[in-house]
Amino acid sequence: MLHQISGSIAVANAIALCRPDVVPCYPITPQTHIVEHLSTLVKSGKLKNCTYKNVDSEFSSMSFCIGSSAAGARTYTATASQGLLYMMEAVYNASGLGLPIVMTLGNRAIGAPINIWNDHSDAMSVRDAGWIQLFVESNQQAVDVHIQAFKLAEALSLPVMVNMDGFILTHAITRVDMPDQELVDQFLPKFVPRQKLDTDAPVSIGAMVGPDAFTEVRYLAHHKQQEALHIIEQQAEEFAQIFGRDSGGLVKSYFAEQADIVFVAMGSVVGTMQVLVNDLRATGHAVGILSLRSFRPFPAAAICKALKGAKQVIVFEKSFAVGMGGILASEIHMALQHIQGIKINSVIGGLGGRTITKKSLAKIIEQAEKGELDSEVFMDLDNETVEKELKRQQDAPSSGSIAENILRDRGVVSASKTH
Repeated sequence: MLHQISGSIAVANAIALCRPDVVPCYPITPQTHIVEHLSTLVKSGKLKNCTYKNVDSEFSSMSFCIGSSAAGARTYTATASQGLLYMMEAVYNASGLGLPIVMTLGNRAIGAPINIWNDHSDAMSVRDAGWIQLFVESNQQAVDVHIQAFKLAEALSLPVMVNMDGFILTHAITRVDMPDQELVDQFLPKFVPRQKLDTDAPVSIGAMVGPDAFTEVRYLAHHKQQEALHIIEQQAEEFAQIFGRDSGGLVKSYFAEQADIVFVAMGSVVGTMQVLVNDLRATGHAVGILSLRSFRPFPAAAICKALKGAKQVIVFEKSFAVGMGGILASEIHMALQHIQGIKINSVIGGLGGRTITKKSLAKIIEQAEKGELDSEVFMDLDNETVEKELKRQQDAPSSGSIAENILRDRGVVSASKTH
């Protein structure tokens, strides 16, 4: 049934359709409305047989998830940004213990300086934590992928993180086709845990492992991620057969096989890119997009297959490794290292919620077609501001905080303009 609703409410309704047993939560912008609406569904009785628990911190939230999942309960939570960092120890524990928890990450920049707007720095901070990480491009896909996430987590006994761009998707009101409960039940079977704490058959979960076995344990975690590459594709096909739409899988090509220049990107920016690519292709430009829907496991083989005919790949990402550069670009370089003749450019943009415009993306394509695009680009970087601050630091050793200096230069205090 079609609904005109925000992404957060749509996701909460989708989670309810998956019949979670336990939902511990701690609110943090921009995911708060998801867990708020779930609390309303539980209190009203629309979501039955679900324990909803307000906890005192994000660390407590993930710790509660670990306990409930280990006890055999289908478990869900959500967080963002600094909240993810606060629960970090437990995030690693959840994957190391092989617990099929599903968590929404309302992607938001990590401070300092404090920033509540969208980028992917929070997701990238846990890229090696052992969680499956899926990215969605739209609110419809967010609904569909959350349903798939439970089935995937429970098939592998691994936690799954669904990355959803904060505000851009979580707060956007769009038309969403909410599936019927019967179809969700047909796709998502009743949860049968691979491991379960049972007083009648006591076991330990979380035993200490020494050097004699730790390598094998970690290798098996990697093996399960590799196994997920096949299962993600298989379940996406099954979902499409039942629900009648494509929304999952590892990657999604938008004219990538018929393009000389291909954007590679994750998340909501793909929608803006599609509008640009439609315009450019209508005027004879051979441009396409490869959208990564799975970041962990990293679908190297699928990427190679989709990009083998490209002449130039422009990797666009909303985060970077300070002191190194683009994180996704580095992994694309590794995936394509055996294919000769492909030029790879790294474009970093949208940091801290900066608007990604069609005009700015078109300029990137124009530079690429002329052979003028640098190997690494910070899109829409204000070089004048950067040079001014560098000079200030050179001239005055006690120049103060970079963030405060730039805010004052721009007539802004605490993100509110002065008059």
